[in-house]
Amino acid sequence: MARTDSGQDAVRARAVGVLAGIVRWVGLLIALVLVVHVVLYMGNANPDNAITAFFRGAAEPLSLAFKSLFTPEDVKLGVLINYSIAAVFWLVVSSVAAKLIRRLG
Repeated sequence: MARTDSGQDAVRARAVGVLAGIVRWVGLLIALVLVVHVVLYMGNANPDNAITAFFRGAAEPLSLAFKSLFTPEDVKLGVLINYSIAAVFWLVVSSVAAKLIRRLG
């Protein structure tokens, strides 16, 4: 019977690790989308280009309320600051969530 418990514990530990890894990767991918949007915007990428439009469209909802947190006169500076803060937010939240999953699992 001890063998079964140990086997179940190993499976559970592996599942918890996978779940925590997925949460971490999702946070990293969201942050990457936000950073790519900032780079394209700061670099004056063609707004009609499909790649630029994709990242702009994906970054909008992912930036949450951060997209209008600061409103400097320079619009580019606002995009740089606000979307960068959103990227850091997602990195921190996903990291904390992954650690919490591992600890509770």
